[in-house]
Amino acid sequence: MKKIIIAFAFFGIMLLNSCTTNNDSNVKNNNEVFEYSNINFFPNDYTVLLTYPHTIPNSSMVLVYRLSGTFQGTDIWKLLPESYYLNNGALDFRYNFDFTRYNAQLKMEDFDLASVNNGFKLNQTFRVVVLPSYNFKTSNTIIYKNYKSVIHLFNIDESKCSKM
Repeated sequence: MKKIIIAFAFFGIMLLNSCTTNNDSNVKNNNEVFEYSNINFFPNDYTVLLTYPHTIPNSSMVLVYRLSGTFQGTDIWKLLPESYYLNNGALDFRYNFDFTRYNAQLKMEDFDLASVNNGFKLNQTFRVVVLPSYNFKTSNTIIYKNYKSVIHLFNIDESKCSKM
């Protein structure tokens, strides 16, 4: 009898874990990318607010990538937070971010951001990748640092990238 109760409890837990609900109304529910160009970090607080074109679901995961250059005609996107170090190994500065359902706040962090080369502060391009959590994959084999892998893994059509 005890074994039957344990078996029912196990199957009940498995069934409950497989249920998902989405109570967000008036929001999109697909993977998407927003691109923001000509972003400048100014000395007031070296912070920029990127407003999404629409509200994203409460449960969404957000990844932010910075265009750091190109190699053989291919864009190189680096995942935030992104840190740069001096030759002696000390932190020079970093890009970091927070996000809500409405926007992502990007910020540069360090003690002396005024000394950072303007090439890192002016005319920057960022991509915000929105992944609903029900579609978020957790695995040791997924490398979220690799923008192209994320786009491929989540079947995101880059031609539909919203340019802001």
